[in-house]
Amino acid sequence: MLVDNLFIASLAATWLILFYHVILTIGGYRHFVKTLTSVEPDLELSEYPMVTVLIPAHNEEMVIGRTVDAMARLIYPQDRLEIIVVNDCSTDRTGKILAEKCAKYPQLKVVTLAPPLGAKGKSNALNNGLKASKGDYIVVYDADNTPERRAVLYLVHAILQDEKLGAVVGKFRTRNKEASLLTRFINVETLSFQWLLQAGRCHFFGITTIPGTNFIIRRSLLDSMGGWNVNALTEDTELTIRIYDSGYRIFWLPHAVTWEQEPETLRVWLKQRTRWAQGNMWIIGQYLFKLFTLRDLRISADIIYFTFTYFVFFVAIIVSDLIFILGILGLTQLTVSGPFNIIWLLAYALFIVETYISLSLERGEGNGKNLALTALMYFTYSQLWIILVFRASYLLLKRKLQKDSGFHWYKTERSAL
Repeated sequence: MLVDNLFIASLAATWLILFYHVILTIGGYRHFVKTLTSVEPDLELSEYPMVTVLIPAHNEEMVIGRTVDAMARLIYPQDRLEIIVVNDCSTDRTGKILAEKCAKYPQLKVVTLAPPLGAKGKSNALNNGLKASKGDYIVVYDADNTPERRAVLYLVHAILQDEKLGAVVGKFRTRNKEASLLTRFINVETLSFQWLLQAGRCHFFGITTIPGTNFIIRRSLLDSMGGWNVNALTEDTELTIRIYDSGYRIFWLPHAVTWEQEPETLRVWLKQRTRWAQGNMWIIGQYLFKLFTLRDLRISADIIYFTFTYFVFFVAIIVSDLIFILGILGLTQLTVSGPFNIIWLLAYALFIVETYISLSLERGEGNGKNLALTALMYFTYSQLWIILVFRASYLLLKRKLQKDSGFHWYKTERSAL
C-alpha cells in the first residue's frame, strides 16, 4: 500500500508540472505573436538616455577582446553610451587585451580591482562597476557575450515605454551549439527555457527572471536597492525578487539578442549548473518563509514553483525511478491497477511536444534534427538534473556548515571558439 501511494503521489506531481508547462507553452506562443511586430526594425528613439554597459571579467583572455569589439559596434549614439569592463583580479592576459582595446575605443573604461577590494565574485565586481558608471540605465553582459548591434537599442526602447518596468530582459543564443552533442542539448534547453518559462510566464503572469546577461535596469532602482547582493550565488534571480518587491515589473523582449558561449565539456557544465542549483536553493531558503511579506504575490507564487521543482518534483522523480528499479529486481510490486505504461508514454510525448513547440518559435530551430535531440535528451541530458540537485544540496550544506561567506568567483571556463 505504501509503495502504491508513493507511486501515485509521484505521478501526480509529475503531471502537475507537465500541465503547468502546457499553460506556459500556450503563453509562450501568444507572447511570440504579440512581440512579432511590436518593434520596428528601423527603430529610432525620440530621446537617447545615457546608458552604461557593465561587463564583469575575471581571467577572460579567451573571449574579452571579441566581446569588447561587439560592444563597440552597438547601434547607439556614442556620446550616450559608455562601456565599463570590471577587470577583477585577472591573472591572465585580460588586462593587457583591455589596455589595447582602450586605445582603440574612447567609450571604453576599465575598472581594475585588486585584493582586498576584488576577488569577491560577480556581484562585487558589478557593484564596483556601478560606482564608476554615469548611465541612467545599466545594461549587463557576461564577458563571453556578443550582442547583436541593435540589442541595447531595443532594450532602451522597451524600458522607456513603461515607467513601472524596472528591467527588460533580452534573449540569449548559443554561439557554439555545433561544438558537441552537449552544446546541442544546451541549445535546445536554453531556447525551450526562454520561449516556455520566460515568455509564457511573462505573458500570463507578468513574471520574468533576469538571466544574468543581456538585460537593462534603471539606475535609480539599482541604487535604491543597494546594488547586487554579494551573498547570492545566483545574483540575477535574487535581484529579480527584489525588483518585484520594489513594485516594479520585468519584461522579456526576444528582439534584443546576444550570443554566448556554452560549456563544451560535461565537467565545465556540471560545475556551472551546480552553482546555479546551489544559488536557486539558497534563494528558496532565504525567501520561502517570507512569501506573505513580499509586496508582489506573483513573485511569491514563482518562489513556490521553484520550491516545488527542486524538492517535490525532485523527490517524485527519485521515488518513481526507485520503484521502477525495485520492480525490475523483483523487490517490490505495485498492487494498484491502471494504464500506467500509457500514462508514462503520454508524459514522454507531452515533454517532446512542449519542447518542440518552443523550439519552433525560433527561426531555423524547428527541424527534425532538434526533434530527435529532444526525444533523446529526455533519457540522457534531462536525467543529469538529478545528479545536479544531489550535488548542489551536498555543497550547499557543506558551505553552510563551514560558514563560507560566498565571496568567490564562480566563472565558467571558456574556449577559444
